[in-house]
Amino acid sequence: MLELLVAAVVFVVINSLRQKKRRGLPNWPLVGMLPSLVFGIKENIYEWLTEILQGQNGTFTFRGPWFTNLNCVVTSDPRNLEYLLKTNFPNFPKGDYFRGAVSDLLGDGIFGADGDVWRRQRKTASLEFHSAKFRRMTADSLVDLVHARLLPVLEDSIIRAKSAAASSSTIDLQEILLRLTFDNVCTIAFGVDPGCLSSGLPEIPFARAFEDATEATIARFVTPTLVWKAMRFFGIGSEGVLRKSITEVDDFAREVIRARKMELSSGRGPEKIGSDLLTVFMGLSNGEKEGFSEKLLRDVCVNLILPGRDTSSVALSWFFWLLSGNPPVEEKIVEEICGIVREREEGGGGGEFIFRAEEVKKMEYLHAAVSEALRLYPSVPVDHKEVLEDDEFPDGTKLKKGTKVVYAIYAMGRTESIWGEDYREFKPERWLRDGRFMSESAYKFTAFNGGPRLCLGKDFAYYQMKFVAASILYRYRVVVDENHPVVPKMALTMYMKYGLKVVIRRRDPLEIEKYLKLQS
Repeated sequence: MLELLVAAVVFVVINSLRQKKRRGLPNWPLVGMLPSLVFGIKENIYEWLTEILQGQNGTFTFRGPWFTNLNCVVTSDPRNLEYLLKTNFPNFPKGDYFRGAVSDLLGDGIFGADGDVWRRQRKTASLEFHSAKFRRMTADSLVDLVHARLLPVLEDSIIRAKSAAASSSTIDLQEILLRLTFDNVCTIAFGVDPGCLSSGLPEIPFARAFEDATEATIARFVTPTLVWKAMRFFGIGSEGVLRKSITEVDDFAREVIRARKMELSSGRGPEKIGSDLLTVFMGLSNGEKEGFSEKLLRDVCVNLILPGRDTSSVALSWFFWLLSGNPPVEEKIVEEICGIVREREEGGGGGEFIFRAEEVKKMEYLHAAVSEALRLYPSVPVDHKEVLEDDEFPDGTKLKKGTKVVYAIYAMGRTESIWGEDYREFKPERWLRDGRFMSESAYKFTAFNGGPRLCLGKDFAYYQMKFVAASILYRYRVVVDENHPVVPKMALTMYMKYGLKVVIRRRDPLEIEKYLKLQS
């Protein structure tokens, strides 16, 4: 027994040293690479993945414990991404594993669907997203939310800070931005304003239930399938929370759909009710077989909330955090904004300044700064596919049928071969050519996905982020609490684990006047 124990120890030590020399992960008997993953989660799983991928030329195979379904190929190679997202797109669906994990929350909605179900929703949503009427509706909704709610909430924080202790003067900007985008996307998707960003920041049951359901769904991706399915059967732990939360989400969705059906049956057509996406999809429904069933209508709307709520707000949180450590970038953004204000005033502006759509489009440097924030902190840090039939990546990696493929978008933003030696710097100038924004390939900058699944809301997301950022920066300085820890949370979207504690300060009028004079 002693000889067997010594032999086992020697084997483990040699194996670990060999793996370390190759900058790979130790692949232990029985438990596979799970210990390394657990350690990575405790620290920062996205940085951990980045380090491993840098040492493995952009692709490696993760081996989970024996008899589990945690094996997968992880890649950040642009050639591989182009192949799976575009070149051979049909062979890389979301897959049964992903759909099984998210089905209770997202059902057959566009976010997790494949095949004809996905194509049908994609086509309908695409037509609406690119319509002039829809663009006007979304822009008008954003103006109302920013000027009637966001800016007053920020102003109120300044007033309260004057009468509060210094330790009580901070606000969680991430939470406020999440409330803003939640109200915005519910207006767009359902035609219903939940009022999350109302005065006093009230607790909204539907918003709370949706957030709890999202977090519980995420837990499934780091829990063996047999374990979470057993928890679901008994209704315990995170699965108990998920069951309760989804009941509340379903009740809300059914009530909204019922009310909208009554409005449509009363003779008020979509042109009178509005152009929210629920009304559009319901206007196409002529019964279960030809149109969209009530369940699918519910799934459509819930799927639009998830990316619409989290992605822009999370990206803006990282954007403001990055600005706090790069004053020269903030100065250039404010200078650009003031140049647009100056142009308007010369043409007869005045009053409460509300940026127009064509003015937001002119903000090239701001567009570059937002893109740079997304490069370093993509709202979706990793994504998942499954191999339908045996295949091979351009880098030579063999892919067996049923293999899960994880593409590490966060790691791509930290790859020297893609972005150069200064890849860790926050440098908006890398996106500019002669002062004009120049986009990168979707297979190098994958923040909005690529190929047939390219984000339908990409243009609106940029508009939303730029409009919000410009409206804030023109009026305020956002000062991050220097003692506040800022680390990413392991989730479907890259939340800041502890939020973003900031102090809001009015921008000095003399500073604005200085920039305005520079433009004259």
